[in-house]
Formats: sequence, structure tokens, C-alpha cells
Amino acid sequence: MTSYLSLTKAMLIGLSRDKSTLFFTLLFPLMFLIIFGAIFSGGGTNPSKVAQVGAVPVLDQLQAQDPDALKDVLELSTVDDEAAAIKMVEDGEVAAAVKQTGDLVQIYYSAADRTQAGIVTGVLNGIVTQTNLEKLQVAAPEVAVTTVRIDQVEDESLGSIQYLAPGLLGWAISMSGVFGAAMTLVTWRQKKTLRRIRLAPVSVGAVVGARVGNTLLLALIQLAVFIGVASLPFFGLKLTNYWWMAIPTVLIGALAFLAIGLLVGAVSKTSEGASGLANLIILPLAFSSGSFYPLDAAPQWLQTISYVSPLRYLNEAMLDVMVRGEGPLSVLPNLGILIAFGLVVGFIATRLFRWDDI
Repeated sequence: MTSYLSLTKAMLIGLSRDKSTLFFTLLFPLMFLIIFGAIFSGGGTNPSKVAQVGAVPVLDQLQAQDPDALKDVLELSTVDDEAAAIKMVEDGEVAAAVKQTGDLVQIYYSAADRTQAGIVTGVLNGIVTQTNLEKLQVAAPEVAVTTVRIDQVEDESLGSIQYLAPGLLGWAISMSGVFGAAMTLVTWRQKKTLRRIRLAPVSVGAVVGARVGNTLLLALIQLAVFIGVASLPFFGLKLTNYWWMAIPTVLIGALAFLAIGLLVGAVSKTSEGASGLANLIILPLAFSSGSFYPLDAAPQWLQTISYVSPLRYLNEAMLDVMVRGEGPLSVLPNLGILIAFGLVVGFIATRLFRWDDI
């Protein structure tokens, strides 16, 4: 126990003095949280700019009834010349131009920005459809009209931070687990520290236990810092009743990525090689596991690939208990996969482990 505590203390002191490791495992992911949280704190997007050619009755009537009806989705500007309006679309000054002649509403858009074009055409189509329904109800009030009501399942006050915080936290834990274990192992091997430990009256279990203890402690610090920052009023993270299940979740996730770090450290001969291999593993995992954006928005092929990534299961487990309000049992399948992954990779790492450079 004395050797374990001494090693743990030595590793903690080394970590506190390693400014580079602290930056990349704690401050760097936190910077992403702050930047993305600030960008998306408004919870919405800017209105799409639309050039209105002369009078467009369907829009004019809607604004006459409710002046604020379109302010959150469309920013209208009136031009008298159709050619000038089309030129504005071509130059990217507006997302679309709209003109109405009789019962025909003509929309001009550019394929250069299909997202904006889709938003504008969808909104204008919806306005025209609603106008036609109102005419139908006046002309034939006995005809039943089907209506649509759209309700958000979460609290309407929830913002993007609900999904950013767990994903970026998962990324931070993966980086600290992989880089921490890999760099420690390679550095100790290069400096012959492993050889001295092997000759000293210290068990391998004490060395591994100290490394594991440091990794788990850092994961808890990351969890506390991320929740603390994201819960500030400016960002507005709202935790669900079972958020505390994120504690065992991050601990198990940290162990899974510690196993990857041990494998990287076992096969790498230099610190540079270990750092490069760790980056080669972590960055693809982060982009394919929903750490920076919801996986639902990713292409189908990327969603399929994500199933082989342990980071996906860590992110999903944290989302379940921190955001979606799922119960403690909901994370068990994801945690089981992380445990199995960690055991397999850890076993491979022990088989490849070496005390000295060859």
C-alpha cells in the first residue's frame, strides 16, 4: 500500500507539472465547450434573407395579420425589378427571390447553398399551403381539413449545450486516457524508469494501480469542471434526475481508453510516435462518435462505422442519463460494451508490453 500511495503521489505531482498534458486533456476540450456553447447559446439561427419583387399578396396578407409572423425565419426586402432580384440571388446577397403573379408564386433560389434554399422554399411553400387551406375553408366550410401540430418533447428551454457538453466531455476523457497512459509508458521506458521499477521492491500491480487511480481522478475532475462550466447561466446546461450515473459512466469510459493508451504505449518506441498514433486513433473516433455533432446528422456510412467506436457508447450513455432523462439501467448495455472493449484491448496491451526498448 505504501508503494502504491507513493507512486500515485509521484504521478499526480508529475501531472500537475506537465502543463502540456493539462492543457490538452482539460483546457483544450473546455475551450471547445466554451466556444461552441457561446456560438449556439442563442438556440437558433439568423433569418434567411429573401428579396420580394413588388407586392407578394400571400406574404403581405400574412404580415398584415401578424407583423411578427416571419421575423424569426425570413428577412424580407422589397425590390422593384425582377432581374435585380435574381442577380441578388446569384451574388449570394439573398437566399431567394419571390414574385407573385395572380395565383402563381415564383421562387428563385441558388443551388450554391442548398441548406438555405431548402429552408426558404419550405417556409414559402408552407405559407402558400396555409393560404390555400384558408381559402378552402371559406369556400367549403363543410370540408374537413387536416391540420398538423408540432410539439418538442423536451423542455423548450433546452439548448445545444445539452448535447455539446456530454459529447465534448467524452472526447476529453478519451484524450486523457489514451495520451496519459501512452506518454507515461513511453517516457518511463525511454528514461529507464520502468527498469528501475522492475528491479525495485514494487509490484507491477502497484504501478498499474497508481496509473489507473490517476486516470480515474482526472476523469472525475473533467466531469466536475465540464458540468460546472456548462451549468453556468450563460450556457444553461440542465441536468436530469439521474445525472449522477455519469460518474460511474465516465470512470468505466476512462478505463476503456486507458487500455487503448497502454496498447499505444506498448507498441510505440518514442514519445513522438506515441503522440502521433494516439492522435491517429482519437481524432477519427471523435468525428465518428458524435462528440462534435449529433450522429443523426451524419451520413449513414459514418453512423455504421461509429458502432465499432468505444467513444460512441460513452457519449450515448452520458446523453441518456444527463440529457434524455433515462434511468440508471439504460446505460448498462453501453457500459457492458465499454467494459468488454477495455478487457480485450487491455489483454492485448499486456501481451505486447515490454520493460525496455528493443
